[in-house]
Amino acid sequence: VQLQASGGGLVQAGGSLRLSCVDSGSRTNHIGWYRQAPGKQRELVAAITRGGSPMYVGALADRFTISRDNAKNTVYLQMNSLKPEDTAVYYCAVDQQWGQLLRIKPAQWGQGTLVTVSS
Repeated sequence: VQLQASGGGLVQAGGSLRLSCVDSGSRTNHIGWYRQAPGKQRELVAAITRGGSPMYVGALADRFTISRDNAKNTVYLQMNSLKPEDTAVYYCAVDQQWGQLLRIKPAQWGQGTLVTVSS
């Protein structure tokens, strides 16, 4: 398995979680975090370039932080001040082309990790 995501769980509103994605395939991939809520399309949450430059979607930058540790081949998504509307299955994905991550067409998806935020 190239991508292994973990860290999801049940948390109360206002709480925090840190998701991890281990990329055993390459240290040169751009990596993105996505989420899919029930009945909704998968959406990009944040992404980080192979060089470590982050990108966030909208106001999520106020609460979420994406980072990577290349020595561990791991990308993290720190999620703070969680809200019930953050409830979703979160996926990491990789691609050598940044644009493919932004178009939500990455070369490879990891398995999802469920985040449930209770009110």
